[in-house]
Amino acid sequence: MFVLLFASIILLLVANLLIGTVNIPVIEVCRILLGDDSNEIWTNIIFSSRLPQALTAIVAGAGLAVSGLQMQTVFRNPLAGPSVLGISNGSALGVAFVVLLSGRLGGVALSRLGYLGDAAMSVAAIVGALAVLMLILWVSQKVRGSVTLLIIGVMIGYLANAIIGVLKFLSPEEDVKTFVVWGLGSFSRVSGDEMVLFVILMCILLPLTSLLVKPMNLLLLGDRNAATLGLNIRRARMLVIISSGVLVAIVTAYCGPIMFLGLAVPHLARAIFQTSDHRILLPSTALCGSVLALLCNLIARMPGFEGALPVNSVTALVGAPIIASILFRRRQSAE
Repeated sequence: MFVLLFASIILLLVANLLIGTVNIPVIEVCRILLGDDSNEIWTNIIFSSRLPQALTAIVAGAGLAVSGLQMQTVFRNPLAGPSVLGISNGSALGVAFVVLLSGRLGGVALSRLGYLGDAAMSVAAIVGALAVLMLILWVSQKVRGSVTLLIIGVMIGYLANAIIGVLKFLSPEEDVKTFVVWGLGSFSRVSGDEMVLFVILMCILLPLTSLLVKPMNLLLLGDRNAATLGLNIRRARMLVIISSGVLVAIVTAYCGPIMFLGLAVPHLARAIFQTSDHRILLPSTALCGSVLALLCNLIARMPGFEGALPVNSVTALVGAPIIASILFRRRQSAE
């Protein structure tokens, strides 16, 4: 199954390079990747658009999927996802402050500043997400139960959405449109040096999550049994939340809030491998996240669509039927 997942990633990566509004033959794509730049237009399409989008989808899908798995493990809740603690809402709130207040306070809309505006949005998203993460960690020191922490996280998300609603009401239409477009999520925002930095960060962070495999396996046994086996419950829960929160913060900063992948992919990996052992489940979830993200990115850029569809719409349309069918078959087999 791991070989099949790796092969699926490679095939979908090639498909993402070949398929789009501009038809580029397979031979020409190979030549371009090998350094032939005789066709400047096709070379620009491959290296400035399609390849960065595909690489971004691979690492972003893996990061969100692993983050969702960590949240579902620490809260022992199948409906938990990367946004369950309000970290994604914190990113959105940071971007909202920068985007929606820039025109009113500074006199110049952030959407008109080009790369400077994009950099400011990325920084604001990271700051907002990490601020909420620090708040959650502080709260986790004050409460004992995971359910209470989960409810507090949901309330933080509602509070962030309420503040964003007020900022939208007070902001110019142009800034509101920029924020709404950011909120749709996209793998196409990352290119050039930003893409290289994003991929490097995720390639460092994702392997580090394997250090939490043993505590996550023990957390599945319940707090009492895990403590009996010598696990520091509070420290383990904090480390898992930090890991999940940092992954979500970085992906959201670069790609916007990408929904559904973090919630659905862990269920897909469990159904495929029929295990709860995180030694197998963690890498398989990352690979399944990459596969599904590449598939959604490919559908969003299919010929016939002007530009690209919002990634969030595609992730739900593609992933929801797959996960529903898997859960339905699992229920039937259990009966």
